[in-house]
Amino acid sequence: MPSMRMAIGFAVLFAIGCGGGEGGGGADAPKAIDAPGTQPDAFVPPAGYTRLVGRTWTLPAGALDTYRCVRLTVPNDTYITNIIAQAPAGTHHTVLSISDGSTQGADGEYNCDVSELGMVMLYASGVGTSPLDFPTGVGVKVAAGTQVHLNLHLFNATDVAISGDSAILIKSQATPPAMLAEMVFAGRFVFGIPSNNTNYNVVGGCTVPINGNYTLFAVWPHMHQLANHQKVELIRGGQTTVLHDNPFAFAEQNYYLKTPEVSVQVGDEIRVTCTFKNNTGSVVTFGDSSNKEMCFAGLYRYPARNAGLFECTDQQGF
Repeated sequence: MPSMRMAIGFAVLFAIGCGGGEGGGGADAPKAIDAPGTQPDAFVPPAGYTRLVGRTWTLPAGALDTYRCVRLTVPNDTYITNIIAQAPAGTHHTVLSISDGSTQGADGEYNCDVSELGMVMLYASGVGTSPLDFPTGVGVKVAAGTQVHLNLHLFNATDVAISGDSAILIKSQATPPAMLAEMVFAGRFVFGIPSNNTNYNVVGGCTVPINGNYTLFAVWPHMHQLANHQKVELIRGGQTTVLHDNPFAFAEQNYYLKTPEVSVQVGDEIRVTCTFKNNTGSVVTFGDSSNKEMCFAGLYRYPARNAGLFECTDQQGF
């Protein structure tokens, strides 16, 4: 099985070829670079948001699958209630985590690779990801003295150099919310998609373990270029509740808020079905590269259990 750190190195799609990656719709959404150039794009934070962590970067022409990271130690207890990604053209994805192990070091920018991620996930975004607004009374805690780590996957498919400023912006509060939340992944690691197949399903998931009761409030489908649909189901006592069942659009990797929120109990099954169209002429396997595929559903839930980022993957051998 691929390493856990490597697996979460998302490679979303060719952002340049799809018109850039904005973090959400509307007048206050992050703005993509209007045209390739050498200067970072100007960005005005949406009302009420402040910049948590980010960095500028420059990519030469044809620089593919490039990773840039930045660390920041948070000085005060911070309770995050809303998150948005500032993702100009050239930003494939942003992954915000808590530094641990190899990701710990001095605050500041450095060149990195796909595997340099903390195993406590705070937020992930792809091209076109919408803002994430937590339910009232729910938030994510970042304790004083905690070092957050931002891993950027950058990609320049053009024949000129481009620059940008990629970041995570938040709304937060100084006092604890009623419930602390976390993000985990459901899905499957190892698979292959046969060539010349127009409707191939990959299925993964888990049985909710002991002490696993939680409330689910958002689903974030994540796949790559060949994916066209994802379905997420909750199975209890032979009865199935559909949590998500929608086409997958490469440039619109949104969070889907569950209203009403969903109660998940010990012994329930979470099943993720990813559908792919492979017309490449060769088998496409799991991997972090843009030319590979993934089958994950990010699940935001409370209360936080700190059970591990990949708690709900491959455990049932679907």
